[in-house]
Amino acid sequence: MEIYRNACPRNCFASCSMLSYVNNGEIIKVSGDPKHGFNQGRLCAKGYAFTQYVYNPYRLKYPIMQSPRGSGNWKRITWDKAYSIIIDKILELNVRYGSNLACGYNKFSGNLGLLHYAVEGMFNSFGPHTKPVGNPCLISGEQAIKSSFGQTVSLMPEKMVDANLIVIWGANPAVTNVHQMKFIFKARQKGAKLVVIDPIFTQTAAKADIYIQVNPGTDGLLAHAIAKILIDSSLYDQEFIDNQTTNWIEYRQYVSTEVNITEVSQETGVSIEGINELAHLYSLSKPCATWIGFGIQRNKNGRENISAINTLAALAGTLQKGKGGVYYAHNGLEDFPANLLNHQGPKHSNINTSREININKFAEEAIKLSEPPLKFLWIASRNPLSQDHDFKKWELLFHELELIVTVDLFMTRTAELSDIVLPATTHFEDPDLIISYWHQWLSYNEQAIPAYFESKSDLQIARDLTKKLNECSPNFSNFPHELEPIDWIEREITPSIKELYSLKSYKQLLDGPHLRNEEKHSEGSSSMNFHFVIPNKIASSSEASTNVIEDQDSNPFKLITPQSLLRIHSQYGTLSWLSSEKDEAIVELSEYAAEKYWISEGEKVEVYNQNGRIAATAKINRYLPKKVILVNQVGKNPINQVIVHEENSNIGKSSANFYDSSVNIRKWRD
Repeated sequence: MEIYRNACPRNCFASCSMLSYVNNGEIIKVSGDPKHGFNQGRLCAKGYAFTQYVYNPYRLKYPIMQSPRGSGNWKRITWDKAYSIIIDKILELNVRYGSNLACGYNKFSGNLGLLHYAVEGMFNSFGPHTKPVGNPCLISGEQAIKSSFGQTVSLMPEKMVDANLIVIWGANPAVTNVHQMKFIFKARQKGAKLVVIDPIFTQTAAKADIYIQVNPGTDGLLAHAIAKILIDSSLYDQEFIDNQTTNWIEYRQYVSTEVNITEVSQETGVSIEGINELAHLYSLSKPCATWIGFGIQRNKNGRENISAINTLAALAGTLQKGKGGVYYAHNGLEDFPANLLNHQGPKHSNINTSREININKFAEEAIKLSEPPLKFLWIASRNPLSQDHDFKKWELLFHELELIVTVDLFMTRTAELSDIVLPATTHFEDPDLIISYWHQWLSYNEQAIPAYFESKSDLQIARDLTKKLNECSPNFSNFPHELEPIDWIEREITPSIKELYSLKSYKQLLDGPHLRNEEKHSEGSSSMNFHFVIPNKIASSSEASTNVIEDQDSNPFKLITPQSLLRIHSQYGTLSWLSSEKDEAIVELSEYAAEKYWISEGEKVEVYNQNGRIAATAKINRYLPKKVILVNQVGKNPINQVIVHEENSNIGKSSANFYDSSVNIRKWRD
């Protein structure tokens, strides 16, 4: 039996290093890598199920094409045939419009491996084209963090074990970041208190010492109220304020004149006693770990909320060395050259740059493009018709496109509406480098098994396609197709990366992951200056805070769609080890809502608004706020079809505001 070292590339905090056990060219088992300091030899349930994932009967084996689009009339084609159709369309559009702006891609975080930036590199190699920009998940928080600290800030998550107080705002690690829980438990074993602030009584909240149920979108108001108490009681760190902050006088004036504790209590739903208790804990408990979760930025107040929590952490003196810090996200990619992502394409005679579309409004903005319109779309590492929003705009966009190519491992909802679907490899079938947006470990991913049937990696597809493209039209692409995957990996291990990760060569990663040298390159916040951000008015959530459903309310429920333990959006939905036979949506509603709408446990109901509707099975949750409902994310019947993203006009681009949507419910009517 052979043992290989792999790393999970899925969109998850952990990016676990794992060992794969291969017998006669087939993976028979996977286990956690004990040399990885974050996952420490363990995997989540999804990780242990990878053997079933790799050899899943629903996995795509060959390139396929359907005609007409959406008919389900699929037929197997060769890779050469697929390349030929794609190349003919690219070249024809180039002749028709005089550029490649009619060609574009939509790709995000389905695979976090550095070599999967081959998609971006391939399109860059064509010269100016149409591409997405932004970040559906993190951009609001990143902007808020940089406004406060001037740069990205997040401590090593392993340091949380040293905290005496852990305050988690809008995150549920017991479900979405299970390996972090062991550091939290160790801290609690040493006497630390765990506080969870969340609209939902989550699995993490159930393990907390103190749970604060806050109305959705009002975390920032709560943080400013805590800050006001700290200031009025002179419980803030004067030395830090004097020496390492700016805009302090203005901020103090703001909370003095604009923050009313009684009003905040009413808006947030948090009692005055609860606000005082949080201020008391922040003032006395050091070190204090403040974890700013991604959940609180899923609304129009997201950036303001995170800025307010940053301010609270600074004011309470928890940013001083040894006294705690802020945990948000680690942007390890910034350390690397990311040669594929940043590959420079050829110049165009009169078009200087590629055409950019906000990824959070991709379909809406793509439909409006002209001179030229977008006609060819390549989709990789995404399933927008399950995980995105504003599906009606996507349907309109698909109607306007002349060719849609999707690269995936399974027949997703998006793939079903594509013209050509190309089978992708798993991370066991190609080498790669994996970093995390949470911890600071670098892992090498070995190729453990041959590619599954005719599947290929994004890099191999880019190499093949650009080579054939140049055979048809010399020098159309400047992608270096002759470079092997290992060549790209070696180019990422620059002298600065070697120093940062204490490496002489990537080959050392074959013996185990390496930790980023945190002492020399700290992302901790203790040595930084802090800027107090004066907020724009944080929108009221009065419709959630009143807890009264009026008959005239058309969509009285705030919709929240958290991730679940055994899936990431639509991924893993075909694995029987993880899923029940039913791929059904579950809507959780309060006892109050169930009684008002005469809905019983297990009853089939309809969740709807002006954007669409889904069928779901009712589950009554006695801990839910009256006007909040939860719906899980499933593949074929995605709740996202009722969600529309609306950006905050005051701050420009933001993360996708998934939790701003409101819906209604009723008994199902066939």
